[in-house]
Amino acid sequence: MPFNLSLAEREAAGLKRSLPAIERVDGRCLYAGGRQYLNFAGNDYLGLSRAPELLAASEQAAHQYGVGAVASPLVVGHQTIHRELEQALCDWLGLEAVMLFSSGFSANQAVIKALPGKEHTLWQDRLNHASLQEAGLLSPARMVRFAHNDMAALERKLTPNSGLIISEGVFSMDGDTAPWPGLVSLARQSGNWLMIDDAHGLGVLGAKGKGTLAEQGLEASDVNIFMGTFGKALGVSGAFVGGSRALIDYLHNLGRSYIYSTHLPPPQAAAVLAAVRLVQQADDKRDHLQTLIRQFREGVSGLPFTLLPSNTAIQPLIVGEEHKTLELAAALKHQGLWTGAIRPPTVPKGSARLRITLSAAHTKADVQQLINALHAAL
Repeated sequence: MPFNLSLAEREAAGLKRSLPAIERVDGRCLYAGGRQYLNFAGNDYLGLSRAPELLAASEQAAHQYGVGAVASPLVVGHQTIHRELEQALCDWLGLEAVMLFSSGFSANQAVIKALPGKEHTLWQDRLNHASLQEAGLLSPARMVRFAHNDMAALERKLTPNSGLIISEGVFSMDGDTAPWPGLVSLARQSGNWLMIDDAHGLGVLGAKGKGTLAEQGLEASDVNIFMGTFGKALGVSGAFVGGSRALIDYLHNLGRSYIYSTHLPPPQAAAVLAAVRLVQQADDKRDHLQTLIRQFREGVSGLPFTLLPSNTAIQPLIVGEEHKTLELAAALKHQGLWTGAIRPPTVPKGSARLRITLSAAHTKADVQQLINALHAAL
């Protein structure tokens, strides 16, 4: 088997991944090797992962339902707490129906592998998440990728009434948002379906945290398929797909990763339900997060790296070369700051970066410490 050679080559190129042993993590800090670090690598954008309301809801549900769903949802796994969560998501986002998944990856797989046939086309933004791209490759449909956020390029590739357009709300590695009014317009003009993956926008953007569509003046009903996750701003894990009742009924019957997976543990569903309620009242947290984003962008403006244009919690600092990116991350770690060193193939070659993420749990002093450390590391 060639894996030893492959791993050696990856290590020499600065591309080998390793699994850190984290002792404890929350929105602001993490603990590893007996040391505390400021956490600028996670996705707990509102700092809810340790909110007392979530912990209490999870504990109560564990006593009431048990710690596991014990079966797939279509057998006996779907319990009243799951239905209550689905209804809360519908009420919050204005969706007709919702179904729950163990992860965003499995949600995207279920949708893209079940809906389009070989007679259809999938149009995907070139920077869509790996779960979307991989599902497209496994789908019987023809997959066409268009230049990132380029509506003119997409329009040239579209054929009428023949498939599904897919893009993200907030792109996980660049932190920018898709132009959703343009996407909605093109989908309507061409008669094609439209899907949003709003994993990184839900809870953070828009009135009541409704996400990227709301931030851009749209409704959930402006797209055919709405996918969101619980592991970012909501502070838990899992995902959902929302849309029409007909869509959800179809996926109940043909979404293989839903049909053949054990359902969300009830304590997890209860914690997500508590998070949904909190997020709708979290304007103060979203305002604070925007203040931190502005502070960070102003503070690093003089650094000899490219800070990608982003007004979201994801702030990518492009270093370029893989080894230099690792060295910068190590220098910050020495100063008690944990950042994500992202390298190919997750991002294009030559664009290795620190994927710096901010949380409403951070303070201005935390962000200033990061800014100072970045300047000192040069």
